[in-house]
Amino acid sequence: MSENIAAALKRLANEQPDATAMIHTRGIAQGNPYERRWTYRELDDESDRLARGLMKMGLTRGMRTVLMVPPSLEFYSVTFALFKLGAIVVLIDPGMGIRNLGICIGEAAPEAFIGVTKAHVARLLFGWGRSTIRLFVTVGWRCWGGWSLDQVRAAGQPGSPLSLPGGSPSASSTSVLADTNADDMAAILFTSGSTGVAKGVVYTHSIFNAQVRSLRELYGIEPGEIDLPTFPLFGLFGPALGFTSVLPEMDATRPARVDPRAIFNAIERYGVTNLFGSPALLRRIAFSREADSRRLPTLRRVLSAGAPVPSVVLQQMNVLLGESVPIYTPYGATEALPVSNIGHRELLDETAGLTSEGRGVCVGRPIPGMEIRIISINDETIETWSNALLVRPGEIGEVVVRGPIVTRSYYARPLSTALHKIQHGNTFWHRMGDVGYLDDKGRLWFCGRKSHRVVTSKGTLYTIPCEGVFNAHPAVLRTALVGVRGEPVLCIELDPKAGRGVNRLRIVQQLREMGNAHQHTRDIRHFFFHPAFPVDIRHNAKIFREKLAAWAAQRLVGS
Repeated sequence: MSENIAAALKRLANEQPDATAMIHTRGIAQGNPYERRWTYRELDDESDRLARGLMKMGLTRGMRTVLMVPPSLEFYSVTFALFKLGAIVVLIDPGMGIRNLGICIGEAAPEAFIGVTKAHVARLLFGWGRSTIRLFVTVGWRCWGGWSLDQVRAAGQPGSPLSLPGGSPSASSTSVLADTNADDMAAILFTSGSTGVAKGVVYTHSIFNAQVRSLRELYGIEPGEIDLPTFPLFGLFGPALGFTSVLPEMDATRPARVDPRAIFNAIERYGVTNLFGSPALLRRIAFSREADSRRLPTLRRVLSAGAPVPSVVLQQMNVLLGESVPIYTPYGATEALPVSNIGHRELLDETAGLTSEGRGVCVGRPIPGMEIRIISINDETIETWSNALLVRPGEIGEVVVRGPIVTRSYYARPLSTALHKIQHGNTFWHRMGDVGYLDDKGRLWFCGRKSHRVVTSKGTLYTIPCEGVFNAHPAVLRTALVGVRGEPVLCIELDPKAGRGVNRLRIVQQLREMGNAHQHTRDIRHFFFHPAFPVDIRHNAKIFREKLAAWAAQRLVGS
């Protein structure tokens, strides 16, 4: 069997050709939901057509291709066409800002650019890839250099006589599937950049396949299930898992602003069995008016990642779903996902109380095939593994992982690769950039990002254990610990339900009392209220603490 990740789509197109692969909901037309559907055969045929057309236009195996298309049938058909060709898909979050987008595209040095009209306008205005891109495809109205997707599709029709400048009409085979090797590059996926400049993570075909196997086995996913992937990249696994993927009517870059009615309606209309959503999206659903009067009986499981899910959100989701529906919160990162897993019952019954006491957030046990170790915190490169790096049991340290889903390198960033990988014989450990510890049950407890720890004259404070204490206040939505010139500062975002007339001086007094009850929080003396924390574009959940630290520094000077 081919290692090409697109081989799974071809296999399912043969096994279940008439099963629905994708449904794109597009609002209401004449009182009925407007939608587009593709079966597995249609998705396979369309991606074959596009692959043949792109081949004729000069797109070849190994070409780095930026894809800037919103979640849609076109996004997935183009992606699988590129996989089939053995091209390298470059995916970057468009919401990270024009400057950061330009940096990421410059690092990827793409040779092809496939995007919607808006993306091409930005490319021309800001000169993205001016020195490297030589093939352009527009998805949508008007062609901005190169070809339109309709032209690509026409060129890819079997037996098409179309001959194009710089291309070749030799791609006449009905089916396309490059015989890629396990370690051939399949994609460059950029991190969210929530703790610095976004980095391009190199994904091979074997890593994608290992992730598909892990997800299927870990969650008991069966062909024929119906998935609602509110995070587009997770939707890429759908055609390989045998899902019917329902693309919801929402802005994927703003999950915290999703209309809950769109989610409820999609789940009810299509009988969705699997939901993947960020903690911000789950909060939006759980505390909506819809949740007061509607239930979601078809769901078999809910998955949430990107940041810890607050226990209050898990409790409310449990009320909405019922006791029999598990809510899983897998731990991982773009470089390695999933690493560990835990269900909401264990979180609520055993660990949530410890989180509010400042023990961190439990993210569960390693998934099968994965290893987790805790080493002494070090900001420098570690070239080779030694057991001397390990900390004592239960001690907070740096989290390192090893296993088949762990990516090997960053693209065009050898220094970042060296800083995050530790060679161990023929294998390697990946440094997650997080701190935490393992308990006596073998569970990993997350204590925050390594770069966010606050070093003071009295010791080191870790964000999640400190914030867990203060987040227990009923008027607080969330807090963020930052360091300002060696001083720990707690930024506070109030829960909107607390109301505008809340007594902030009283809240600060109560927070001080809560902090004084714990050894690791009693030296936090500065408390500032922030209207709305800056968060990452991908999940709307990871807090940009560097921005908060700069804001807090100004407040500290004026206080």
